[in-house]
Amino acid sequence: MTLDEYMIHLKEDQGWAPGWESIDGEFEKIYGNQEAEHFATNLTARSLLGGNEYLDGYSIYKSPKGYRHIVTYGLTELYADEKAFGGEYSKWGYEMTVKLLAKDTEECMWAISMLSNLARYTFTSQKYFQPYQYIAGNGEPIKIGSNSKITALVVVNDTELTTIDTVHGKVGFMQLVGITERELEIIKEDRAQVFELIELMKEDNPMLVIDLSRTKSYL
Repeated sequence: MTLDEYMIHLKEDQGWAPGWESIDGEFEKIYGNQEAEHFATNLTARSLLGGNEYLDGYSIYKSPKGYRHIVTYGLTELYADEKAFGGEYSKWGYEMTVKLLAKDTEECMWAISMLSNLARYTFTSQKYFQPYQYIAGNGEPIKIGSNSKITALVVVNDTELTTIDTVHGKVGFMQLVGITERELEIIKEDRAQVFELIELMKEDNPMLVIDLSRTKSYL
């Protein structure tokens, strides 16, 4: 699409969201015409209006493989903007995803809260996440109030999605994978162990789904 074509489309549709459409298009390749459960953030809470919410929303897909697949909207350029056209990366260049073993949507809400906090960290600190980076917590379960052994995260490229080219630039999908405190301490001491950890996890869990009931340590 040329800039002229882009501007014509924008003139015809002021609410056009090509970035959002690109994200949805990638999930349609996996989930077909499944209608995801979408949660929009409160408009008045968004950062553009002085609030502390940096995302526009989340979608939750139900995988036939038995887990929920959650994606954020807002770390990339979602809406048509002449200044964003043709960039190398669309805003931060990625959206976050989580694959979560959950019986229903209600069991996903803690993960949505976590994603909101991580997006806030990125925007306020101006620091983005990269594959094989770890995100340490405070030693407590990542789901507050639970007794889960999963206390921290590792970032990987989503196991089912690839980086795409959009009118606003490249968009990747950074998947957050839950790890135990023992696994975290080992990769803190030797960062190369993170690669071994992910490969070992994939032997049992190829999609790297977060299972809060996991007690096994892979390192």
